[in-house]
Amino acid sequence: MTTARYVYWQDGEYWVGYFEEYPDYMTQGESLEDLRESLIDLYHDLRPILAAQEEHSHSDRYRH
Repeated sequence: MTTARYVYWQDGEYWVGYFEEYPDYMTQGESLEDLRESLIDLYHDLRPILAAQEEHSHSDRYRH
């Protein structure tokens, strides 16, 4: 099981949040439970993309 910390708050009628590790990617929900589900979906969507970007940036560092 993976653990990821997130920040969230209520903004009017919606709950808004993002992962501490990825503050540029925000999501929202009509309830706190909706927000948690959206965060889980976002996490699953982001991990492969960000892992590929990180791998690419590491390989660029070692090129001459």
